[in-house]
Amino acid sequence: MPPGWPARIRALAAGELTPAEPRAAATVVLLRDTADGPEAYLLRRRTSMAFAAGMYAYPGGGVDPRDADAEIAWAGPPPEEWGARLGTDPRTAQAVVCAAVRETFEESGVLLAGPDADSTAEARDWSAERAALEAREFSFAEFLHKHGLVLRSDLLGGWARWITPEFEERRFDTWFFVAALPAGQAAASTVGEADRVAWLAPAEAVAGHAEGRYGMLPPTVTVLRELLPVRSAAEALAAAGPRTVTPVLGRAEVDGDRMTVRWPGYDELTIDGDFPA
Repeated sequence: MPPGWPARIRALAAGELTPAEPRAAATVVLLRDTADGPEAYLLRRRTSMAFAAGMYAYPGGGVDPRDADAEIAWAGPPPEEWGARLGTDPRTAQAVVCAAVRETFEESGVLLAGPDADSTAEARDWSAERAALEAREFSFAEFLHKHGLVLRSDLLGGWARWITPEFEERRFDTWFFVAALPAGQAAASTVGEADRVAWLAPAEAVAGHAEGRYGMLPPTVTVLRELLPVRSAAEALAAAGPRTVTPVLGRAEVDGDRMTVRWPGYDELTIDGDFPA
């Protein structure tokens, strides 16, 4: 159990801690096919990061209020359909899907957008545009309009939704998506917020996590475990179609010196032990 958890769990149980409001966020499991099956693109967050420092994660981040811009160029399932898939209203769904595409572009350079509904953008040096988006100099809608592009929501598959436990200092309400690396595009080998990037087969990543080689938060490793049976990126997208995206929220229990953190439906993630006050 992380060292900061026991005190915060006790404070929450005693009614002395007001949970932080979770920030809406989106993250994308970017997959590429190999002869041995799909690999996922993972970033190891720098140890200086305030959240999940040193952990492997997927490209992603918080929703920018401008991601809900009604004027965004859009192709694929509309926000109303995404709202039904993601269990939220159309405006929030648009913002979350837009954040997923924008953050993937900012962090990996992979652009899930194209000049029309049937193609994706050609590979080019987008480094200046990515930096400007990260600096919030303009919205993603403005970027798409300037370059004559439409967001390809059909290239995403909704996979999961995890909410950071109430006792955590920084909280996110994060939707997880899967996507295939578009033909002709390549993911960045260096990322500002990461000190390492890696393409890993789900089985390799899960085994590495179990052996302590790859630190991951519960949602990250859980999604990789769920992808173990998948044999291609296209199969992952097909599997995402019928999935029910319902929120998973970890909860803590205190019994004397013993603390237990459980994620409903994911017994393998349970953490418990004795932590004297």
